[in-house]
Amino acid sequence: MKTVVISEYGNEDVLKLEEVEKPSPREDDILIKIFNIGVNPVEWKVRNGMGEVFGMKLPIFLGSEISGMVEEVGADVKNFKVGEEIFGNVNMMRGGGYAEYVLAKESEIADKPKNIDFVQAAAIPVGALTSWKAIFTTGNLQSGQKVLIHGAAGGVGSMGVQLAKAKGAYVYATGSAENEEFIKDLGADEFINYKKTKFEEVAKDVDVVLDTVGGDTQTRSFQVLKKGGFLVSLVAPPSPELAEQFGVKAEMIQSGPNGELLEEIAKIVEAGKVKAHIEKVFPLSEIKEAHKLSESGRARGKIVLQP
Repeated sequence: MKTVVISEYGNEDVLKLEEVEKPSPREDDILIKIFNIGVNPVEWKVRNGMGEVFGMKLPIFLGSEISGMVEEVGADVKNFKVGEEIFGNVNMMRGGGYAEYVLAKESEIADKPKNIDFVQAAAIPVGALTSWKAIFTTGNLQSGQKVLIHGAAGGVGSMGVQLAKAKGAYVYATGSAENEEFIKDLGADEFINYKKTKFEEVAKDVDVVLDTVGGDTQTRSFQVLKKGGFLVSLVAPPSPELAEQFGVKAEMIQSGPNGELLEEIAKIVEAGKVKAHIEKVFPLSEIKEAHKLSESGRARGKIVLQP
């Protein structure tokens, strides 16, 4: 089978498409025939050298966000059968999803929502699981409360806007002018052009901030929170001193596979309240171009690969 591997850290030129043996499932494994793969910033960050920080050993097989069909199941697998259509977020430490086949655990996948295709399904798991963990699990956002989502046109931000609206929250969303209509179409109640308007002059008494940007944006976000509010960052540890000064909570989180939560998200997708937004679909052979686009920060929604 074809798979993408890096044997050294560096720019997109270290990405190699190679032919390797198709994996065989052990007792608790599920072999997935991959139809589509989502591209995420963590993958080019790993490629650039963060893999070493994570304790990963070269060679590294990149990719985790997939859609496809169950090809084979191990003897201990109870909840999935050959031929089932699935989507999920597999553990990149075991073997990557930038491939034609991958091994998954039952806890990493869920049945694909019936109302979307495989391209859309591959664009949902990481963004949806990450934003859910940030906004609801960590931030404890409730219906009727306010959330400020930075970088609302990105893969995580766009999912966060839709999920927050599906749960009945009021959504402030930041982005650039060219993404205004896109972000409004996601359901944002108030769009803030961060290049022209200071978001802290618009967003007030916010219950949860989802920070996908870091730096000065994160620092200024403390002042929009109400007492007891929560700043959740995906990119940099927030200042404990500022959290104490403003009387709020602040935490940096990382997300990972969660098949059970993905089942709940699938129901919201099937109800028509969340949909994936695709920037571009690349063949797996053009992985270098896909990484360049992701790294540019100009993608609106998700970049998807097709083996």
